[in-house]
Amino acid sequence: HVQLVESGGGSVQPGGSLRLSCTASGYTYSKNCMGWFRQAPGQEREAVAAIWTGLSSTYYADSVKGRFTVSEGNSKNTIVLEMNSLKPEDSAMYYCAVDWGSPCGGDWYRPSKYNYWGQGTQVTVS
Repeated sequence: HVQLVESGGGSVQPGGSLRLSCTASGYTYSKNCMGWFRQAPGQEREAVAAIWTGLSSTYYADSVKGRFTVSEGNSKNTIVLEMNSLKPEDSAMYYCAVDWGSPCGGDWYRPSKYNYWGQGTQVTVS
């Protein structure tokens, strides 16, 4: 049973920082594409960043390049999203997702690529 658990959301003022974590458990491969997505009320889910674990190749949406950093955590099957210079438009529910045993590639931003999703953690910038 694969499970993803996000943590670290909260409220912050514009220009502030937050750190989100996602830990996966269950059937695991050593190399997976793990992504962060976000969804604001009334809007479609959009890709934020992804990382091909094991190789640490990273991918970012243009809207967050230079402000957000995705990395592998210290614990196995954990990824971290460091968010700096936060803007009100970054406010959304943030979701972690994984495509088990598959690399990230040109389709990293497609929600349909991912097999499993977490429940989300709320980020509010105001």
